[in-house]
Amino acid sequence: MDFSLFYFADDSDASEQGERYRLLLDGARFADDHGFAAVWTPERHFHPFGGGYPNPAVTGAAVAAVTKNIGIRAGSVVAPLHPPVRIAEEWSVVDNLSGGRVGVSFASGWHAVDFAIRPENYANRRDVVVETINSVRDLWRGNKTTLLDGEGKSVEVKVYPPPVSPELPVWLTSSGSPETFKAAGSLGVGVLTHLLGQDLKDLKAKIATYRESLPEGTPGHVALMLHTFLGADRDEVREVVREPFSAYLRSSIGLIIRASGDILPGVDPDSLSPEDIDFLVERSFDRYFDTGGLFGTVEDGTAMLDQLHEAGVDEVACLIDFVGNTDTVLGGLKYLDRLKNTWKK
Repeated sequence: MDFSLFYFADDSDASEQGERYRLLLDGARFADDHGFAAVWTPERHFHPFGGGYPNPAVTGAAVAAVTKNIGIRAGSVVAPLHPPVRIAEEWSVVDNLSGGRVGVSFASGWHAVDFAIRPENYANRRDVVVETINSVRDLWRGNKTTLLDGEGKSVEVKVYPPPVSPELPVWLTSSGSPETFKAAGSLGVGVLTHLLGQDLKDLKAKIATYRESLPEGTPGHVALMLHTFLGADRDEVREVVREPFSAYLRSSIGLIIRASGDILPGVDPDSLSPEDIDFLVERSFDRYFDTGGLFGTVEDGTAMLDQLHEAGVDEVACLIDFVGNTDTVLGGLKYLDRLKNTWKK
C-alpha cells in the first residue's frame, strides 16, 4: 500500500497566515526524503474550508520546486469550472517543472458557490467531468482540438509546452456514489475517495464494482483520503486532535449531515441549532477517531491498514493539515513514516 500526504485545511484561523504554506512545503520535503508516493492538493473557492487551495496546479508547481521524487497530484481539479485546454496547459507546465511527476484527480464539484466561476456547467456537471477527462487526456497525448477564436473562427490548437509524461495519470473523485466508482472503472482511471458518508463495508463493495468495470488488463488504483495524526500515546493523540478535528468537522457540517442521515435525516444545515451542531460534531468525532481516520499509535494505524487492505485500497492519502500547529503536525510525521515502513503487505 502506498502512503501520500493530502492537504485540505480549514483556512479560517489566521494565526499562522505568515506561514500559511509552510506545512505544505516542509511536509512535501519530508515526504520526498522518506519515500512517500505523492502530495495531493485540492481545488476550493470562496470559502475558508479549503480556501487556501484555489488552484492545485499553482501549489503543485511550488511542491515541484522543493522536491525531487514524489508524485505531485491534484486532489481534485473541479473539471466543469475550466476549459480542458487550460487544465492540460497548467498541468503540462507542472509536469515539466517536476520532470514528469504529475497526476490529476478530476471532480464534478458539489458546492454551488464554486460555480460562480462557470455557472452554466452546474446542472450537467457530472457529464462535463467525463467529457473533460477525455479531452484533457487527448490533448496530453499531443492531439489538437478545435476552438473558436476571438473573431468566431474555428482554429485548431494544441498544448504547449508538451508534457514530459506520455500519459497523464488520472483519478476520478468520488464522495461515495457507486455510479462514480463504476464510471471510473469504465474510463480506466483511478478512484480518489473518503469515508464521509460511507463505511469500510460500503467501500469494499464499491471497490469490487470498480474493479469489475475496469478494462481487461487495467489494474486500477484506489486512493483513500484519511484524516491522519499519529503519536506515541493514543490518549495523548486523542486530546491533540479533539479540538482541531472537531473544528474541522464543524466547518464541513454539510458533509457531516449527509454522512449522518440516521441521526438527522433530511435536515437543512442552515436550520440547525448550536445544540444540534454540537451533537453532530461530538458523534462524528468519536466515529472518525475510532473507525474513520488514521489516529492513535503506530499499532493502531497497523490495525486500520489491515482493514483498508482487505477492502482493496491501494493508497492512503493522509490528510494532515487539520491540526493548526505546523510544528506539531511535522513532528507527528515520523510516526507516520514508521507506520509506512513497518506495514508490509
